[in-house]
Amino acid sequence: MNKFRTGFLAGVFIIMAVVTVSFGDEIKIGGGGAALNSIFKPIKPHFEQATGITLNILQSTPRNGVIDLVQGRLDVATAAVPLESILTGIEKEAGQIDTSDLQQHIIGQNRTVIFVHKDNPVNALTKEQLQDIFTGKTENWKEVGGSDMPIIVVWGKASPGQNALFTKMILDGEQVTMNQLDATDYQNIKETIAVVPEAIGINPLGLSDDTVKVVQSPDVLSPIILITCGNPSPEAQQLVDFIKGDGKKFVTQ
Repeated sequence: MNKFRTGFLAGVFIIMAVVTVSFGDEIKIGGGGAALNSIFKPIKPHFEQATGITLNILQSTPRNGVIDLVQGRLDVATAAVPLESILTGIEKEAGQIDTSDLQQHIIGQNRTVIFVHKDNPVNALTKEQLQDIFTGKTENWKEVGGSDMPIIVVWGKASPGQNALFTKMILDGEQVTMNQLDATDYQNIKETIAVVPEAIGINPLGLSDDTVKVVQSPDVLSPIILITCGNPSPEAQQLVDFIKGDGKKFVTQ
C-alpha cells in the first residue's frame, strides 16, 4: 500500500512538473503596433501551435517597448522603425536605463499604405496630392478625381512611430492638418475609415481587408525589428526562426 501511495504521489508530482513547465513557456512581446499587427498577431496562433510557447502580445509604442524590455517587463520588444531612432526618442530616459546591451534583429518589412472608404472611386494618389490632403490644403475629393464631398483625415493618436515616418517621408516634415478626425490605434483607424465615406488615413498593409480600400501611393517602407537584451533566449530564437521560416506565409507585407 505504501509503495502504491509513493508511486502514485510521484506520478502526480511528475504530471504537475510537466504542466508547470508547459504553462511557463511564454514570450512577452511589446512595442509598436505596426510591427505587432503586421507580423506577430497573424503568426500568434500558428507559432503557439507549432512550438507550445505562448506569445503574450502587449502593445504600447516602440519607445515604451524598449524601456519595458530593459526594465525586465518584456522578453522582447518590436518596432517598425530602426533602433537608433527609438533610442533618440528616449534620450531623456537614457541616463536612467542601460541600453548598451540591446540587439536588433531584422525580421521583415513594414509598408505603410493609404486607406480610404471601400466605395471611394479614387485609385491612386501622388506624393504631392497626399501632402496637400494631409496638410489640409486639398479639402474636397473632387480635386483629386473623386466625388464631390469633403475629405476627412483620420489620424491615430496611438501610432506615433507610423505617424512620424509618414510625416517625414511623405509630408516632408509638414504638420498634419488640425482639422482631423481622431482615432486611437491601428484597428480603430481602419474601423473609422470603413464607416466614414469621406475618410482617408494611413495604416500597415497587413491590416488591410475588404472593409477598406488601399489606393496606389508612394512606398513608405521601414524595417520590422525584434529587439533583445543580449543574444536572443532559446524561446526568442524559436520565434525569429519561425517568422523567417514557416511563419512567412501568414504575414502580409
